[in-house]
Amino acid sequence: MTAPRATPKVTPFLMFNDQLEAAIAFYTSTFPDSRITTSARMGADGPIMSAEFVIGGQRFMGYNGGAYFQFSQGFSLFVDCENQAEVDRYWDALVTAGAKPLQCGWITDQFGLTWQIVPRRFMELIADTDKVKVKAVMDAMLQMVKLDVAGLERAYMEAR
Repeated sequence: MTAPRATPKVTPFLMFNDQLEAAIAFYTSTFPDSRITTSARMGADGPIMSAEFVIGGQRFMGYNGGAYFQFSQGFSLFVDCENQAEVDRYWDALVTAGAKPLQCGWITDQFGLTWQIVPRRFMELIADTDKVKVKAVMDAMLQMVKLDVAGLERAYMEAR
């Protein structure tokens, strides 16, 4: 019999452009249930070159790979937000730190990593079996930069 795995089999591995230490500091201070689990420095007083860390309960590995490595919007981190206040808190923290808002709840942070800041209510609304209501919610979302629960609910309720 095999013992259960202590860690997940698949872990995202992020290659930063020499900003790993700053990124981890920002992420662990922004999202609850976040911490550095291990790190290795370049020399005794040098920068962190590699690390294992947790962001919002999700395990990651990271490395300072240099300018050759860049993130793409083809990979993003989805943040499940309980309500509008949580959306606002994460969105504002990212913007204050230098993130660039995109559209539809997407935002690219100062390190080049793209996040989706999504209220749970949006996911509930688009799971409805009424295709007209779902289309109305999707159409409303496509007009938004930061997702707005009240606007999404209004689109849902007014759909005919």
